Amino acid sequence: MLKIYDSSKIALKDIILRQDLGNQDVEKIVREIIARVKNEGDSALFDYTYRFDKVSLNCLEVKKEEIEDALEKVGDFISVLLEAKENIYLFHKKQKRKGFKIQNFAGATVGQRVSALERVGIYVPGGTASYPSTVLMNAVPAKIAGVKEIIMVTPPGLNGKVNPYILAAASIAGVNKIYKVGGAQAVAALAFGTESIPKVDKIVGPGNIFVATAKKEVFGEVDIDMIAGPSEILIIADDTANSAYIAADMLSQAEHDKRATAILITNSETLAKKVQKKVEAQLLYLSRKDIAQTSIETNGKIILTDSIDEAVKISNLIAPEHLELSVADPEKLFKKVKNAGSVFFGSYTPEAVGDYFAGPNHTLPTSGTARFFSALAVDDFIKKTQFICYNKNTLYSVSEKVERFANCEGLSAHANAIKIRFKGDENE
Repeated sequence: MLKIYDSSKIALKDIILRQDLGNQDVEKIVREIIARVKNEGDSALFDYTYRFDKVSLNCLEVKKEEIEDALEKVGDFISVLLEAKENIYLFHKKQKRKGFKIQNFAGATVGQRVSALERVGIYVPGGTASYPSTVLMNAVPAKIAGVKEIIMVTPPGLNGKVNPYILAAASIAGVNKIYKVGGAQAVAALAFGTESIPKVDKIVGPGNIFVATAKKEVFGEVDIDMIAGPSEILIIADDTANSAYIAADMLSQAEHDKRATAILITNSETLAKKVQKKVEAQLLYLSRKDIAQTSIETNGKIILTDSIDEAVKISNLIAPEHLELSVADPEKLFKKVKNAGSVFFGSYTPEAVGDYFAGPNHTLPTSGTARFFSALAVDDFIKKTQFICYNKNTLYSVSEKVERFANCEGLSAHANAIKIRFKGDENE
């Protein structure tokens, strides 16, 4: 049963501090997997794939014939993928930035060059569900950024093949190579490289706690997008909201994972009770009922507040991954929202449309990290190199100030690197 709490009595601290990474048993297992993949390469990947995915493989790379077969199997769904890709492209194209070159106050030329990462790895989950949407959301902004090579890893099914919808999405998104490997071992392979899988510069994409922990462990060897926890939705609703819609949206996140979080914050007790009943009724018809029910019973909450303003304040403390504003004037309320991964306006903008089709990215900060992280974007696939050019006259004009700065910090060699250029014969 989805419980209703009064905002004055609920322990908000437990919701705010919900990051659940750091399990020592998981960390130990992941470190062992990473070490073995680093040392043994492909042989470790074959072994782990057999142990964890129950599949015996003799080749990790997905062949061209398998991709062609997948494209045939998905049929006219390819048109849906293409339209979703176009929406994602249109949104992310606006994020692309250019470098710049300016003259500073001394007259020197300074600037910044923007360039794409050379090779990026995308992790696409398998297991209890398949996510072709994740392929598009990760690969499209990488292509816009100009990444030359996109490597995708995803677990194989029991038949030793990758889900055809995932392969179709990878094909239209421009993924260069696809490998049948998942879990922490896939992350390790991308981070360090094996005989088959090349080392990448950055790893992006969601996964379970083993994948998230592995990304945390290899950060520094490679870059990562973020350390994502279980999926979350928070809905702020007033008495104009539709209880059936809210219940459906809460369950849309609850079905992802038993550890997912679905929260409604409202100033309407009548709405709260209606949503409570609708959730119970809708649960009966879900294909992933057991997962959704566990999520709702463990992490689901309805919080009653005195006002919608109080609801926003609580939401800003929680900093949810997905925030729906099911209120009379969502745009006005949005001005008060400080922390959220992605925000959905009104009763006809369910979180699900953002997952698949609208265009903004669905790889979002979880576990309260929306306070300082943003959605995956083109910026995640670039690097910025700054440059500086002084001539003799411009350097001389600031030489005394730079020397004073260096001496202030007690770094006489820094000061001398300036002074030596102006104390007589420069070629001594």
